[in-house]
Amino acid sequence: MSPAPDERDRIRAAMDRILAGQPQHSNGALTVVALALEAEVPRNALTQRHLDLKNEFYDKVRARGQTPDSEKRLRHQVRRLKELRAADAEEIARLKADVEALVGALHQSTLENRLLRQQLTDTVGVIRMLPTQPGSGPGHRKH
Repeated sequence: MSPAPDERDRIRAAMDRILAGQPQHSNGALTVVALALEAEVPRNALTQRHLDLKNEFYDKVRARGQTPDSEKRLRHQVRRLKELRAADAEEIARLKADVEALVGALHQSTLENRLLRQQLTDTVGVIRMLPTQPGSGPGHRKH
C-alpha cells in the first residue's frame, strides 16, 4: 500500500496541532503514536517512511523545553530499575551476611558433633567397677 500523497503535510499539520495543545484525533501526548493518530497515518509512516518528520517532532518538543512522553516513561523506568537494583544489592548483602553466620553455626555444630562422637567412642568398652556395699560382694550369700 503506497502512502497518501499528502501524508507528509498531514503529519506536519498534526505536529502543529499537538504542539499548540489543540489535538483533534489523539490525546495530544508527545509521542509518535499520538502524532500518527493525530495525522491519521499508520505509525510506521513515522517510524519507517518519514523518520525525518519523527525526529523533527521530537526536536520541536525539546526546543520548547519539554520532554517527549516516551522519554519521560523511559526515564521513569530507568529510575525505577535503579531503585530495584539498589534494593537487590541491599538484599544480597544481607543474604551474604546470613550465609556467613549460617556457615559459622554449621562449623560450630560440626565440631561439637565430632567431639561428642569422640567422647562416645572413647567410653565404649570401658568397664567401671561400682563400689560395693559390705556383705554384698561376690561369694557372700544372703540368708
